Amino acid sequence: MNSLEFDYVIVGGGSAGALLANRLSEDGKHSVLLAEAGSRDTYPWIHVPVGYLYCIDNPRTDWRFRTEAEKGLNGRSLLYPRGKVLGGCSSINGMLYMRGQARDYEQWAEATGESEWGWQGALADFKRHEDHHRLRSDASTKAGRKQGASNEFHASGGEWRVDKQRLRWEVLDAFSEAAQQAGLPATDDFNRGDNEGVGYFEVNQKNGWRWNTSKAFIRPALSRKNLQVWTGAKALRLQTVRAMEGPRCVGVELERNGTRVGVKARCEVIVSCGAVGTPQLLQLSGIGPADKLRKHGIAPVRDLAGVGENLQDHLQVRAIFKIARGRTLNTIANSLWGKAMIGLEYAWRRTGPMSMAPSQLCAITRSDPSQPHPNIQFHVQPLSLPAFGQPLHNFPAVTASVCNLNPTSRGTVSLRSSDPHAAPMISPNYLSTPDDRKVAADSLRVARQIMAQSALVPYGPSEYLPGAQHQSDEDLAKVAGDIATTIFHPVGTAGMGRVDDPSAVVDPHLRVIGVSRLRVVDASVMPTITSGNTNSPTLMIAEKAARWILRGE
Repeated sequence: MNSLEFDYVIVGGGSAGALLANRLSEDGKHSVLLAEAGSRDTYPWIHVPVGYLYCIDNPRTDWRFRTEAEKGLNGRSLLYPRGKVLGGCSSINGMLYMRGQARDYEQWAEATGESEWGWQGALADFKRHEDHHRLRSDASTKAGRKQGASNEFHASGGEWRVDKQRLRWEVLDAFSEAAQQAGLPATDDFNRGDNEGVGYFEVNQKNGWRWNTSKAFIRPALSRKNLQVWTGAKALRLQTVRAMEGPRCVGVELERNGTRVGVKARCEVIVSCGAVGTPQLLQLSGIGPADKLRKHGIAPVRDLAGVGENLQDHLQVRAIFKIARGRTLNTIANSLWGKAMIGLEYAWRRTGPMSMAPSQLCAITRSDPSQPHPNIQFHVQPLSLPAFGQPLHNFPAVTASVCNLNPTSRGTVSLRSSDPHAAPMISPNYLSTPDDRKVAADSLRVARQIMAQSALVPYGPSEYLPGAQHQSDEDLAKVAGDIATTIFHPVGTAGMGRVDDPSAVVDPHLRVIGVSRLRVVDASVMPTITSGNTNSPTLMIAEKAARWILRGE
Protein backbone atom coordinates (compact mmCIF):
# COMPACT_ATOMS: atom_id res chain seq x y z
CA MET A 1 0.00 0.00 0.00
CA ASN A 2 1.40 3.33 -1.09
CA SER A 3 1.76 6.03 1.59
CA LEU A 4 1.86 9.81 1.31
CA GLU A 5 2.21 12.51 3.96
CA PHE A 6 0.54 15.89 4.50
CA ASP A 7 0.25 18.29 7.41
CA TYR A 8 -3.53 18.07 7.42
CA VAL A 9 -5.76 15.41 5.92
CA ILE A 10 -9.44 16.35 5.55
CA VAL A 11 -11.78 13.42 4.96
CA GLY A 12 -14.89 14.61 3.14
CA GLY A 13 -15.20 17.39 0.58
CA GLY A 14 -18.67 18.60 1.54
CA SER A 15 -19.69 21.89 3.10
CA ALA A 16 -17.35 21.79 6.10
CA GLY A 17 -14.48 20.07 4.30
CA ALA A 18 -14.49 22.58 1.44
CA LEU A 19 -14.21 25.58 3.75
CA LEU A 20 -11.53 23.86 5.85
CA ALA A 21 -9.44 23.06 2.76
CA ASN A 22 -9.52 26.72 1.78
CA ARG A 23 -8.68 28.09 5.21
CA LEU A 24 -5.96 25.58 6.15
CA SER A 25 -4.13 26.06 2.84
CA GLU A 26 -4.55 29.84 2.66
CA ASP A 27 -1.22 30.95 4.11
CA GLY A 28 0.79 28.42 2.07
CA LYS A 29 2.60 27.15 5.17
CA HIS A 30 0.83 23.80 5.44
CA SER A 31 0.30 20.93 3.03
CA VAL A 32 -3.35 19.90 2.87
CA LEU A 33 -5.13 16.94 1.33
CA LEU A 34 -8.90 17.05 0.80
CA ALA A 35 -10.19 13.53 0.11
CA GLU A 36 -13.74 13.21 -1.27
CA ALA A 37 -15.38 9.86 -2.05
CA GLY A 38 -17.64 11.33 -4.72
CA SER A 39 -16.84 12.93 -8.07
CA ARG A 40 -16.21 16.52 -9.08
CA ASP A 41 -19.27 18.72 -9.35
CA THR A 42 -19.40 18.66 -13.15
CA TYR A 43 -22.91 17.19 -13.52
CA PRO A 44 -24.93 20.03 -15.16
CA TRP A 45 -28.04 19.54 -13.03
CA ILE A 46 -26.07 20.39 -9.89
CA HIS A 47 -25.82 24.00 -11.00
CA VAL A 48 -29.39 24.62 -12.18
CA PRO A 49 -31.45 25.37 -9.05
CA VAL A 50 -34.34 23.08 -9.97
CA GLY A 51 -31.79 20.36 -10.73
CA TYR A 52 -31.96 19.10 -7.16
CA LEU A 53 -34.88 17.03 -8.51
CA TYR A 54 -32.40 15.15 -10.69
CA CYS A 55 -29.57 14.98 -8.14
CA ILE A 56 -31.35 13.47 -5.17
CA ASP A 57 -31.61 9.67 -5.43
CA ASN A 58 -29.17 9.79 -8.34
CA PRO A 59 -26.14 7.52 -7.79
CA ARG A 60 -24.00 10.09 -9.55
CA THR A 61 -24.54 12.68 -6.82
CA ASP A 62 -26.26 10.98 -3.86
CA TRP A 63 -25.29 8.15 -1.50
CA ARG A 64 -28.94 7.06 -1.72
CA PHE A 65 -29.19 5.99 1.92
CA ARG A 66 -32.50 4.83 3.38
CA THR A 67 -33.70 4.81 6.96
CA GLU A 68 -34.72 1.65 8.73
CA ALA A 69 -38.46 1.08 9.00
CA GLU A 70 -39.69 3.77 11.37
CA LYS A 71 -42.33 3.00 13.99
CA GLY A 72 -43.30 6.67 14.23
CA LEU A 73 -43.85 6.70 10.45
CA ASN A 74 -46.11 3.65 10.66
CA GLY A 75 -43.45 1.29 9.36
CA ARG A 76 -42.26 3.40 6.44
CA SER A 77 -38.63 3.70 5.36
CA LEU A 78 -37.49 7.06 3.95
CA LEU A 79 -34.98 8.03 1.31
CA TYR A 80 -32.11 9.77 3.15
CA PRO A 81 -30.14 11.88 0.66
CA ARG A 82 -26.49 12.75 1.33
CA GLY A 83 -24.27 14.47 -1.24
CA LYS A 84 -21.80 12.15 -2.97
CA VAL A 85 -19.97 14.85 -4.88
CA LEU A 86 -17.55 17.69 -4.28
CA GLY A 87 -19.49 20.26 -2.29
CA GLY A 88 -21.42 17.49 -0.54
CA CYS A 89 -24.98 18.36 0.37
CA SER A 90 -24.48 21.97 -0.74
CA SER A 91 -24.48 20.53 -4.28
CA ILE A 92 -27.89 18.87 -3.95
CA ASN A 93 -29.74 20.74 -1.19
CA GLY A 94 -32.45 23.39 -1.27
CA MET A 95 -30.00 26.37 -1.26
CA LEU A 96 -31.82 28.06 1.63
CA TYR A 97 -29.76 30.41 3.79
CA MET A 98 -30.81 30.05 7.42
CA ARG A 99 -28.71 30.43 10.55
CA GLY A 100 -31.20 29.38 13.21
CA GLN A 101 -31.98 31.29 16.39
CA ALA A 102 -29.63 32.97 18.83
CA ARG A 103 -30.88 30.69 21.60
CA ASP A 104 -29.54 27.65 19.69
CA TYR A 105 -26.00 28.88 20.06
CA GLU A 106 -26.42 29.98 23.65
CA GLN A 107 -27.46 26.39 24.36
CA TRP A 108 -24.28 25.13 22.67
CA ALA A 109 -22.16 27.51 24.78
CA GLU A 110 -23.86 26.24 27.93
CA ALA A 111 -23.51 22.57 26.89
CA THR A 112 -19.80 22.89 26.06
CA GLY A 113 -18.58 25.57 28.45
CA GLU A 114 -17.07 27.39 25.44
CA SER A 115 -18.37 30.96 25.10
CA GLU A 116 -17.24 31.11 21.46
CA TRP A 117 -20.25 28.94 20.56
CA GLY A 118 -22.61 31.64 21.83
CA TRP A 119 -24.62 33.78 19.42
CA GLN A 120 -22.11 36.63 19.17
CA GLY A 121 -19.24 34.23 18.49
CA ALA A 122 -21.31 32.35 15.93
CA LEU A 123 -22.43 35.58 14.27
CA ALA A 124 -18.83 36.70 13.76
CA ASP A 125 -18.06 33.46 11.93
CA PHE A 126 -21.22 33.58 9.83
CA LYS A 127 -20.16 37.02 8.66
CA ARG A 128 -16.54 35.99 8.04
CA HIS A 129 -17.41 34.17 4.80
CA GLU A 130 -20.68 35.90 3.88
CA ASP A 131 -21.35 37.84 0.68
CA HIS A 132 -24.83 39.21 1.33
CA HIS A 133 -26.88 40.91 -1.35
CA ARG A 134 -27.97 43.74 0.98
CA LEU A 135 -24.41 45.00 1.30
CA ARG A 136 -22.96 44.07 -2.05
CA SER A 137 -23.83 47.43 -3.62
CA ASP A 138 -21.86 49.23 -0.91
CA ALA A 139 -18.67 47.76 -2.29
CA SER A 140 -18.38 49.76 -5.49
CA THR A 141 -14.64 49.68 -6.03
CA LYS A 142 -12.49 46.66 -6.78
CA ALA A 143 -10.74 47.06 -3.44
CA GLY A 144 -14.07 47.54 -1.75
CA ARG A 145 -15.51 44.35 -3.22
CA LYS A 146 -12.56 42.40 -1.90
CA GLN A 147 -12.75 43.91 1.55
CA GLY A 148 -16.51 44.10 1.62
CA ALA A 149 -18.94 45.93 3.83
CA SER A 150 -20.45 44.89 7.13
CA ASN A 151 -23.26 45.78 9.49
CA GLU A 152 -24.54 44.26 12.73
CA PHE A 153 -25.86 41.08 11.13
CA HIS A 154 -24.38 40.71 7.64
CA ALA A 155 -21.24 41.18 5.56
CA SER A 156 -20.15 41.24 1.94
CA GLY A 157 -16.93 40.27 0.23
CA GLY A 158 -16.84 36.70 1.57
CA GLU A 159 -17.04 33.50 -0.41
CA TRP A 160 -20.56 32.39 0.55
CA ARG A 161 -23.05 34.09 -1.76
CA VAL A 162 -26.48 35.01 -0.36
CA ASP A 163 -29.00 36.29 -2.92
CA LYS A 164 -32.67 37.22 -3.15
CA GLN A 165 -34.87 34.79 -5.01
CA ARG A 166 -35.48 35.65 -8.63
CA LEU A 167 -39.24 35.14 -8.77
CA ARG A 168 -42.40 35.70 -6.77
CA TRP A 169 -45.84 34.06 -6.83
CA GLU A 170 -49.13 35.86 -6.23
CA VAL A 171 -50.50 32.91 -4.30
CA LEU A 172 -47.44 32.93 -1.99
CA ASP A 173 -47.80 36.67 -1.47
CA ALA A 174 -51.38 35.91 -0.43
CA PHE A 175 -50.16 33.17 1.92
CA SER A 176 -47.77 35.69 3.49
CA GLU A 177 -50.62 38.15 4.00
CA ALA A 178 -52.75 35.37 5.48
CA ALA A 179 -49.97 34.42 7.90
CA GLN A 180 -49.81 38.04 9.01
CA GLN A 181 -53.57 38.04 9.51
CA ALA A 182 -53.05 34.96 11.71
CA GLY A 183 -50.60 36.92 13.87
CA LEU A 184 -47.14 36.40 12.33
CA PRO A 185 -44.97 39.46 11.75
CA ALA A 186 -43.64 40.11 8.27
CA THR A 187 -39.87 39.83 7.93
CA ASP A 188 -37.31 40.22 5.20
CA ASP A 189 -34.46 38.68 7.21
CA PHE A 190 -34.61 35.36 9.07
CA ASN A 191 -30.98 35.58 10.15
CA ARG A 192 -30.82 38.16 12.92
CA GLY A 193 -31.10 35.78 15.86
CA ASP A 194 -34.89 35.90 16.21
CA ASN A 195 -36.37 34.33 13.10
CA GLU A 196 -40.09 34.49 13.91
CA GLY A 197 -42.13 35.78 10.99
CA VAL A 198 -43.11 35.21 7.37
CA GLY A 199 -41.24 36.16 4.20
CA TYR A 200 -39.32 34.80 1.23
CA PHE A 201 -36.21 32.71 1.82
CA GLU A 202 -32.81 34.03 0.82
CA VAL A 203 -30.82 31.56 -1.24
CA ASN A 204 -27.24 30.49 -1.97
CA GLN A 205 -27.27 31.36 -5.66
CA LYS A 206 -25.39 33.60 -8.05
CA ASN A 207 -27.19 35.08 -11.05
CA GLY A 208 -29.73 32.26 -11.05
CA TRP A 209 -27.18 29.43 -10.65
CA ARG A 210 -26.64 27.27 -7.57
CA TRP A 211 -23.75 28.47 -5.42
CA ASN A 212 -22.21 25.42 -3.72
CA THR A 213 -19.17 25.15 -1.46
CA SER A 214 -17.07 23.73 -4.26
CA LYS A 215 -17.45 26.97 -6.24
CA ALA A 216 -17.13 29.13 -3.15
CA PHE A 217 -14.15 27.59 -1.37
CA ILE A 218 -12.43 24.89 -3.43
CA ARG A 219 -12.17 26.30 -6.94
CA PRO A 220 -10.45 29.56 -5.84
CA ALA A 221 -7.87 27.49 -3.95
CA LEU A 222 -7.05 24.85 -6.59
CA SER A 223 -4.02 26.76 -7.87
CA ARG A 224 -2.33 26.58 -4.45
CA LYS A 225 0.64 24.25 -4.60
CA ASN A 226 0.12 23.17 -1.00
CA LEU A 227 -3.43 21.90 -1.58
CA GLN A 228 -4.38 18.61 -3.23
CA VAL A 229 -7.99 17.66 -3.89
CA TRP A 230 -8.72 13.99 -4.54
CA THR A 231 -12.10 12.81 -5.74
CA GLY A 232 -13.16 9.19 -5.91
CA ALA A 233 -11.19 8.65 -2.67
CA LYS A 234 -13.28 6.57 -0.28
CA ALA A 235 -12.11 6.51 3.34
CA LEU A 236 -11.97 2.93 4.65
CA ARG A 237 -10.69 3.56 8.18
CA LEU A 238 -8.59 5.91 10.23
CA GLN A 239 -5.08 4.82 11.13
CA THR A 240 -4.26 4.98 14.83
CA VAL A 241 -1.30 4.02 17.01
CA ARG A 242 -0.86 3.61 20.75
CA ALA A 243 1.02 6.45 22.39
CA MET A 244 1.81 7.29 26.00
CA GLU A 245 -1.17 9.64 26.17
CA GLY A 246 -3.46 7.04 24.58
CA PRO A 247 -4.60 6.44 20.98
CA ARG A 248 -3.21 8.82 18.38
CA CYS A 249 -4.57 9.24 14.86
CA VAL A 250 -1.73 9.24 12.34
CA GLY A 251 -3.54 9.01 9.01
CA VAL A 252 -6.30 7.45 6.98
CA GLU A 253 -6.60 4.47 4.67
CA LEU A 254 -8.30 5.36 1.39
CA GLU A 255 -9.47 3.48 -1.68
CA ARG A 256 -8.75 5.44 -4.83
CA ASN A 257 -9.02 4.19 -8.40
CA GLY A 258 -9.26 0.64 -7.08
CA THR A 259 -6.02 0.99 -5.10
CA ARG A 260 -5.61 1.25 -1.36
CA VAL A 261 -3.60 4.29 -0.34
CA GLY A 262 -2.34 5.12 3.14
CA VAL A 263 -2.11 8.83 3.84
CA LYS A 264 -0.25 10.14 6.88
CA ALA A 265 -1.02 13.38 8.71
CA ARG A 266 1.83 15.19 10.45
CA CYS A 267 -0.51 17.46 12.40
CA GLU A 268 -4.15 16.33 12.30
CA VAL A 269 -6.76 14.26 10.55
CA ILE A 270 -10.09 16.11 10.28
CA VAL A 271 -13.20 14.03 9.63
CA SER A 272 -15.91 15.97 7.77
CA CYS A 273 -18.10 13.18 6.39
CA GLY A 274 -21.39 14.49 7.77
CA ALA A 275 -23.85 13.19 10.33
CA VAL A 276 -24.10 9.80 8.61
CA GLY A 277 -20.60 9.27 7.22
CA THR A 278 -18.64 10.54 10.23
CA PRO A 279 -20.01 8.12 12.86
CA GLN A 280 -19.69 5.29 10.35
CA LEU A 281 -16.00 6.03 9.73
CA LEU A 282 -15.28 6.46 13.44
CA GLN A 283 -16.92 3.13 14.24
CA LEU A 284 -15.12 1.34 11.40
CA SER A 285 -11.91 2.68 12.94
CA GLY A 286 -12.65 1.32 16.40
CA ILE A 287 -13.90 4.59 17.89
CA GLY A 288 -17.37 4.22 19.34
CA PRO A 289 -19.44 2.06 21.70
CA ALA A 290 -17.10 -0.87 22.45
CA ASP A 291 -19.85 -3.48 22.81
CA LYS A 292 -21.34 -2.61 19.42
CA LEU A 293 -17.93 -2.59 17.72
CA ARG A 294 -17.05 -6.06 19.02
CA LYS A 295 -20.27 -7.45 17.52
CA HIS A 296 -18.80 -6.61 14.11
CA GLY A 297 -15.37 -7.97 14.91
CA ILE A 298 -13.85 -4.49 15.31
CA ALA A 299 -11.31 -4.10 18.10
CA PRO A 300 -12.13 -0.97 20.14
CA VAL A 301 -9.49 1.76 19.97
CA ARG A 302 -11.48 4.23 22.09
CA ASP A 303 -14.75 3.40 23.82
CA LEU A 304 -16.99 6.40 23.14
CA ALA A 305 -20.64 5.69 23.83
CA GLY A 306 -21.90 8.80 21.99
CA VAL A 307 -20.61 7.90 18.50
CA GLY A 308 -23.66 7.39 16.32
CA GLU A 309 -26.09 8.39 19.06
CA ASN A 310 -28.08 11.66 19.42
CA LEU A 311 -29.25 11.71 15.77
CA GLN A 312 -31.65 14.63 15.25
CA ASP A 313 -33.43 15.68 12.09
CA HIS A 314 -36.23 17.94 10.92
CA LEU A 315 -39.27 15.93 9.85
CA GLN A 316 -41.62 17.82 7.54
CA VAL A 317 -45.35 17.17 7.39
CA ARG A 318 -46.69 18.08 3.95
CA ALA A 319 -50.07 19.79 4.02
CA ILE A 320 -51.47 20.21 0.48
CA PHE A 321 -54.29 22.61 -0.37
CA LYS A 322 -56.02 22.63 -3.73
CA ILE A 323 -56.94 26.06 -5.01
CA ALA A 324 -59.91 26.81 -7.24
CA ARG A 325 -58.36 29.90 -8.78
CA GLY A 326 -54.79 31.06 -9.24
CA ARG A 327 -51.54 30.23 -10.95
CA THR A 328 -49.23 27.51 -9.60
CA LEU A 329 -46.42 25.45 -11.06
CA ASN A 330 -48.78 22.48 -11.38
CA THR A 331 -50.80 24.29 -14.02
CA ILE A 332 -47.85 25.97 -15.73
CA ALA A 333 -45.80 22.79 -16.14
CA ASN A 334 -48.62 20.45 -17.19
CA SER A 335 -48.10 20.99 -20.92
CA LEU A 336 -45.21 20.83 -23.36
CA TRP A 337 -45.75 24.49 -24.19
CA GLY A 338 -45.56 25.48 -20.53
CA LYS A 339 -42.40 23.47 -20.00
CA ALA A 340 -40.83 25.00 -23.12
CA MET A 341 -41.56 28.52 -21.91
CA ILE A 342 -40.08 27.72 -18.51
CA GLY A 343 -36.91 26.48 -20.19
CA LEU A 344 -36.69 29.51 -22.48
CA GLU A 345 -37.13 31.95 -19.62
CA TYR A 346 -34.30 30.35 -17.68
CA ALA A 347 -32.02 30.16 -20.71
CA TRP A 348 -32.66 33.81 -21.55
CA ARG A 349 -32.88 35.49 -18.14
CA ARG A 350 -31.94 32.90 -15.46
CA THR A 351 -35.33 33.53 -13.89
CA GLY A 352 -38.61 31.66 -13.64
CA PRO A 353 -39.39 28.23 -12.17
CA MET A 354 -36.02 26.72 -13.14
CA SER A 355 -34.34 29.23 -10.82
CA MET A 356 -36.57 28.11 -7.93
CA ALA A 357 -35.30 26.68 -4.72
CA PRO A 358 -37.44 23.73 -3.54
CA SER A 359 -39.24 26.16 -1.20
CA GLN A 360 -39.87 29.86 -1.71
CA LEU A 361 -41.79 31.24 1.25
CA CYS A 362 -40.84 30.71 4.88
CA ALA A 363 -43.00 31.09 7.98
CA ILE A 364 -41.64 30.50 11.49
CA THR A 365 -44.04 30.56 14.41
CA ARG A 366 -45.28 28.67 17.47
CA SER A 367 -47.19 25.40 17.22
CA ASP A 368 -49.41 26.70 20.02
CA PRO A 369 -49.42 29.94 22.03
CA SER A 370 -47.98 28.27 25.13
CA GLN A 371 -44.66 27.54 23.40
CA PRO A 372 -41.90 29.73 24.89
CA HIS A 373 -40.33 30.43 21.48
CA PRO A 374 -40.99 29.86 17.77
CA ASN A 375 -40.74 26.11 17.25
CA ILE A 376 -42.14 25.27 13.80
CA GLN A 377 -41.06 26.27 10.29
CA PHE A 378 -43.14 26.25 7.12
CA HIS A 379 -41.61 25.70 3.69
CA VAL A 380 -44.32 26.92 1.32
CA GLN A 381 -44.33 25.98 -2.35
CA PRO A 382 -46.66 26.90 -5.26
CA LEU A 383 -46.88 23.24 -6.31
CA SER A 384 -47.81 19.77 -5.12
CA LEU A 385 -46.93 16.18 -5.95
CA PRO A 386 -47.77 12.74 -4.54
CA ALA A 387 -44.19 12.05 -3.40
CA PHE A 388 -40.71 13.35 -4.11
CA GLY A 389 -39.56 12.36 -7.59
CA GLN A 390 -43.11 11.87 -8.90
CA PRO A 391 -44.90 14.14 -11.41
CA LEU A 392 -46.77 17.22 -10.23
CA HIS A 393 -50.48 16.91 -9.58
CA ASN A 394 -52.75 17.87 -12.47
CA PHE A 395 -54.62 20.44 -10.38
CA PRO A 396 -53.46 23.82 -9.00
CA ALA A 397 -52.28 23.55 -5.41
CA VAL A 398 -50.06 24.94 -2.67
CA THR A 399 -47.95 22.84 -0.32
CA ALA A 400 -47.29 24.08 3.21
CA SER A 401 -44.67 21.69 4.58
CA VAL A 402 -44.14 22.23 8.28
CA CYS A 403 -41.40 20.88 10.55
CA ASN A 404 -40.75 20.81 14.28
CA LEU A 405 -37.60 22.90 14.68
CA ASN A 406 -36.62 21.42 18.04
CA PRO A 407 -37.57 17.74 18.05
CA THR A 408 -37.10 15.76 21.24
CA SER A 409 -36.83 12.42 19.42
CA ARG A 410 -33.31 11.00 19.16
CA GLY A 411 -32.05 8.35 16.77
CA THR A 412 -28.90 6.45 15.84
CA VAL A 413 -26.45 5.76 13.04
CA SER A 414 -24.77 2.37 13.47
CA LEU A 415 -22.77 -0.12 11.47
CA ARG A 416 -24.55 -2.74 9.44
CA SER A 417 -21.29 -4.61 9.06
CA SER A 418 -17.54 -4.05 9.17
CA ASP A 419 -17.54 -3.56 5.38
CA PRO A 420 -16.76 0.13 4.69
CA HIS A 421 -18.80 -0.06 1.49
CA ALA A 422 -21.98 -1.19 3.27
CA ALA A 423 -24.49 1.55 4.03
CA PRO A 424 -24.95 2.14 7.76
CA MET A 425 -28.20 1.62 9.63
CA ILE A 426 -29.99 4.95 10.00
CA SER A 427 -32.77 5.05 12.60
CA PRO A 428 -33.96 8.62 13.22
CA ASN A 429 -36.74 7.51 15.62
CA TYR A 430 -39.11 10.16 14.28
CA LEU A 431 -42.21 11.04 16.34
CA SER A 432 -41.07 8.76 19.18
CA THR A 433 -41.96 11.22 21.95
CA PRO A 434 -45.34 12.59 23.03
CA ASP A 435 -44.02 16.15 22.60
CA ASP A 436 -43.08 15.56 18.95
CA ARG A 437 -46.43 13.93 18.16
CA LYS A 438 -48.28 16.84 19.79
CA VAL A 439 -46.24 19.43 17.84
CA ALA A 440 -46.94 17.53 14.59
CA ALA A 441 -50.69 17.64 15.26
CA ASP A 442 -50.65 21.28 16.30
CA SER A 443 -48.54 22.35 13.31
CA LEU A 444 -51.19 20.99 10.94
CA ARG A 445 -53.78 23.05 12.78
CA VAL A 446 -51.62 26.15 12.30
CA ALA A 447 -51.50 25.44 8.55
CA ARG A 448 -55.29 25.21 8.48
CA GLN A 449 -55.60 28.44 10.46
CA ILE A 450 -53.45 30.33 7.95
CA MET A 451 -55.26 28.89 4.94
CA ALA A 452 -58.60 29.99 6.43
CA GLN A 453 -57.66 33.70 6.52
CA SER A 454 -59.40 36.22 4.29
CA ALA A 455 -56.29 36.91 2.17
CA LEU A 456 -56.58 33.42 0.69
CA VAL A 457 -60.36 33.35 0.20
CA PRO A 458 -60.11 34.57 -3.45
CA TYR A 459 -58.08 31.45 -4.25
CA GLY A 460 -60.73 29.06 -2.93
CA PRO A 461 -58.41 26.72 -1.01
CA SER A 462 -59.56 23.26 0.08
CA GLU A 463 -57.53 20.75 2.07
CA TYR A 464 -56.32 17.80 -0.03
CA LEU A 465 -53.75 16.32 2.38
CA PRO A 466 -54.04 15.15 5.12
CA GLY A 467 -57.77 15.89 4.76
CA ALA A 468 -60.19 17.86 6.92
CA GLN A 469 -61.65 14.65 8.43
CA HIS A 470 -58.53 14.33 10.63
CA GLN A 471 -59.12 16.42 13.75
CA SER A 472 -58.01 14.79 17.01
CA ASP A 473 -54.43 14.85 18.33
CA GLU A 474 -54.21 11.10 17.94
CA ASP A 475 -55.58 11.10 14.41
CA LEU A 476 -53.37 13.98 13.24
CA ALA A 477 -50.22 12.43 14.77
CA LYS A 478 -50.98 9.14 13.02
CA VAL A 479 -51.60 10.77 9.65
CA ALA A 480 -48.42 12.82 10.12
CA GLY A 481 -46.59 9.50 10.35
CA ASP A 482 -48.21 8.49 7.05
CA ILE A 483 -47.24 11.60 5.08
CA ALA A 484 -44.15 13.10 6.75
CA THR A 485 -40.71 13.02 5.11
CA THR A 486 -37.24 14.12 6.11
CA ILE A 487 -36.13 17.60 5.19
CA PHE A 488 -32.54 16.32 5.08
CA HIS A 489 -31.05 17.96 8.20
CA PRO A 490 -29.34 15.14 10.15
CA VAL A 491 -27.05 16.34 12.95
CA GLY A 492 -25.67 15.37 16.33
CA THR A 493 -24.10 11.92 15.88
CA ALA A 494 -20.68 12.99 17.16
CA GLY A 495 -21.88 15.63 19.55
CA MET A 496 -19.62 18.11 21.30
CA GLY A 497 -19.63 18.66 25.01
CA ARG A 498 -17.50 19.06 28.09
CA VAL A 499 -14.70 16.51 28.36
CA ASP A 500 -16.35 14.96 31.42
CA ASP A 501 -19.68 14.51 29.61
CA PRO A 502 -20.03 10.74 29.02
CA SER A 503 -22.23 11.33 25.96
CA ALA A 504 -19.82 13.76 24.23
CA VAL A 505 -17.70 12.57 21.31
CA VAL A 506 -15.68 15.74 20.76
CA ASP A 507 -14.56 18.46 23.15
CA PRO A 508 -15.59 22.12 22.79
CA HIS A 509 -12.86 22.62 20.14
CA LEU A 510 -14.05 19.53 18.24
CA ARG A 511 -11.13 17.25 19.17
CA VAL A 512 -12.17 13.63 19.56
CA ILE A 513 -12.09 12.91 23.27
CA GLY A 514 -9.33 10.46 24.11
CA VAL A 515 -7.81 10.29 20.60
CA SER A 516 -5.10 12.84 19.85
CA ARG A 517 -4.61 14.54 16.49
CA LEU A 518 -8.15 13.73 15.42
CA ARG A 519 -10.97 16.23 15.01
CA VAL A 520 -14.52 16.12 13.71
CA VAL A 521 -15.82 19.17 11.87
CA ASP A 522 -19.30 18.89 10.37
CA ALA A 523 -22.98 18.86 11.40
CA SER A 524 -22.47 15.72 13.48
CA VAL A 525 -20.89 17.82 16.28
CA MET A 526 -24.07 19.84 16.96
CA PRO A 527 -25.28 18.92 20.46
CA THR A 528 -28.77 20.11 19.49
CA ILE A 529 -30.20 20.85 16.08
CA THR A 530 -30.47 24.46 14.95
CA SER A 531 -33.88 26.10 14.55
CA GLY A 532 -33.75 26.19 10.77
CA ASN A 533 -31.86 24.76 7.81
CA THR A 534 -28.49 23.33 8.81
CA ASN A 535 -26.11 23.97 5.90
CA SER A 536 -24.96 27.47 6.81
CA PRO A 537 -24.50 26.60 10.52
CA THR A 538 -22.18 23.82 9.32
CA LEU A 539 -20.06 26.41 7.51
CA MET A 540 -19.94 28.50 10.67
CA ILE A 541 -18.69 25.48 12.60
CA ALA A 542 -15.94 24.90 10.01
CA GLU A 543 -14.92 28.56 10.09
CA LYS A 544 -14.44 28.43 13.83
CA ALA A 545 -12.67 25.06 13.70
CA ALA A 546 -10.18 26.21 11.05
CA ARG A 547 -9.01 29.00 13.32
CA TRP A 548 -8.59 26.63 16.28
CA ILE A 549 -6.73 24.08 14.14
CA LEU A 550 -4.24 26.65 12.85
CA ARG A 551 -3.65 27.90 16.39
CA GLY A 552 -3.24 24.36 17.73
CA GLU A 553 -6.14 24.82 20.12
